[in-house]
Amino acid sequence: MTPDQLADRLEAAAHRIGPAISHHVQHAAELGRAQIKGHASGRPGPNVITGRYRNSWQIETRHLPHGAQCTIGTEEPYGRRLEFGFVGADSLGRVYNQPPFPHVQPSLPAMTAALRFGMMSAVEEALR
Repeated sequence: MTPDQLADRLEAAAHRIGPAISHHVQHAAELGRAQIKGHASGRPGPNVITGRYRNSWQIETRHLPHGAQCTIGTEEPYGRRLEFGFVGADSLGRVYNQPPFPHVQPSLPAMTAALRFGMMSAVEEALR
């Protein structure tokens, strides 16, 4: 391969890397949300009464020129209390001794593995 051929190949890869990364970040986020919802479906995570909390988890993806950014979260105000627990009085003076019911933290290893695999796959796709 000549230097010019290599330069052409790398330039083509630069145009493909952004969409490939974006696709794999979105895929890892979907897997992560599924993991969180699974862990939020009963012990050791929070119990399910109506399913409202579990279904409140959303993904927000932002496409960047050569990649993507993704946020997985819930707007339910009691999400942090469920994950980390809460001991003490709240703003209304009610006293709680609520243990943590982790459901996000146990999902992180699977999300990390999916993202790592996705980034390796994106580089492979871009260099083809």
